[in-house]
Amino acid sequence: MQLTRLMPARRLASDRRGVALIEFALGAPLVLMLGLYGAEIGNQALTHLRISQIALTAADNASRMGQMQPSNIEQMGEADMNDVLQAARLQGAGIKLGTYGRMTISSLENIQQSYDLAPIQRIHWQRCMGLKNGAAYTSSYGTAPPSAGTTATLANAGTPALTGMGDPGRMVNAPAGYGLIFVELNYEYQPIVGGWLAKPFRMHYVASMIVRNNRDFRQIYNPLNAETPSTCNIFKT
Repeated sequence: MQLTRLMPARRLASDRRGVALIEFALGAPLVLMLGLYGAEIGNQALTHLRISQIALTAADNASRMGQMQPSNIEQMGEADMNDVLQAARLQGAGIKLGTYGRMTISSLENIQQSYDLAPIQRIHWQRCMGLKNGAAYTSSYGTAPPSAGTTATLANAGTPALTGMGDPGRMVNAPAGYGLIFVELNYEYQPIVGGWLAKPFRMHYVASMIVRNNRDFRQIYNPLNAETPSTCNIFKT
């Protein structure tokens, strides 16, 4: 009788059916976690690359845009800058750059304007794109008023930047008698698997290019006020 009672327990102890299923149930969460973590790290690396390339492309485009004039000098216009910003917006559409990012394009010039007594380096004008606001997303290296550069007058001369723009030890300066385009791009990274594995954080990149055309540095032009300037007091996607 006692042996009969022990038989079911012995059969249960020796039963190996369902072992693979149990092992899978125990191991699947760990494998899934490692897979998601790897995907998250890969996506972060790819997003870093995208942000860096968008900043560099914007600086490259803005450094050679302009409309050739009969005097063989190219005028930078609001339409040109809007095109540069739109290109960045489209390039970053896959990561919703306009929603989660903020791009600031500055014209850093070392020019003696008609109202100057000597050459001076200044942020002559700035244009921006993106919805993000706050100290972490607006320019870290100097600002210029929205009206800066809209006329060739001292009132709209911009902001002096005697030491250049950039982080300490990596400052950039415009060549004497010329200018450069400085782009700052801040982006709030959005994790692909939600906030439980990775938290949103800010990506920050800068790029600069020396102006590569015979540019008219007196102002940024807007014939007949046909274009709406993308000034940095505007926050939109």
